[in-house]
Amino acid sequence: MSAIDLYNKPSATFDAKVAQALALLRAQAAQHPKLTQASSLGAEDMVVTHLIHLAGIQSDVFVLDTGKLHPETLALVPKIEKRYTRSVQVYRPQQEAVVRFVRHNGEDAMYRSVELRKGCCDIRKMEPLARALAGHDGWITGLRREQSNARAEVAEVVQEPGRVKISPLVDWTWGDVWHFIAQHALDYNELHDQFFPSIGCAPCTRAISVGEDFRAGRWWWEQESAKECGLHMQPAAEPLVSSIERNPA
Repeated sequence: MSAIDLYNKPSATFDAKVAQALALLRAQAAQHPKLTQASSLGAEDMVVTHLIHLAGIQSDVFVLDTGKLHPETLALVPKIEKRYTRSVQVYRPQQEAVVRFVRHNGEDAMYRSVELRKGCCDIRKMEPLARALAGHDGWITGLRREQSNARAEVAEVVQEPGRVKISPLVDWTWGDVWHFIAQHALDYNELHDQFFPSIGCAPCTRAISVGEDFRAGRWWWEQESAKECGLHMQPAAEPLVSSIERNPA
């Protein structure tokens, strides 16, 4: 059974959520012309890439190739480029930093402590992210409040130092995501068909069982409160737009 068969269950307000996401992207693009999408190549980000296309806005798309991604994940890059006739910008970690880290800590360092795991994330994700965001005044993510407790309060638009962070799917359910994928015949990571709802680096991702939390397959050996790599934990961030402000009662 495919992920579409399992999860294609839109909420009652699905159409309104799509319209709201498109309106948000157009409004933010008008204010912030130098946008880029941070794509993990997961289900949400495939939806966001298509929303950007439907909205008719200008935005780059970038991927952080950590050197540890599943081949099924990287296989989506040429599919995006073919469908949207655009280049996906791929950012990789500094090879010297990776070699130094592995030499000192080993290939399995992430399993030994939260500090070492975050050190690996810093080298493989955070430093390349800084390069990917340079020169942009806004970035677009596929964050949803439903994904985890740590993301339950995420806002649609957040002011960060030097740029805004735009998350058009904050109110979407997992069923909404898969209904949109089915509607538009979007490509998606084959691992989603193997019970991988949240997909990161191969050593840090596993399939989940029935009843487990959405992100239970990410860094499963750590406590829930530690399960972020840093990409979405930037300081000094304040929400700019809320659903209530844009849709007053």
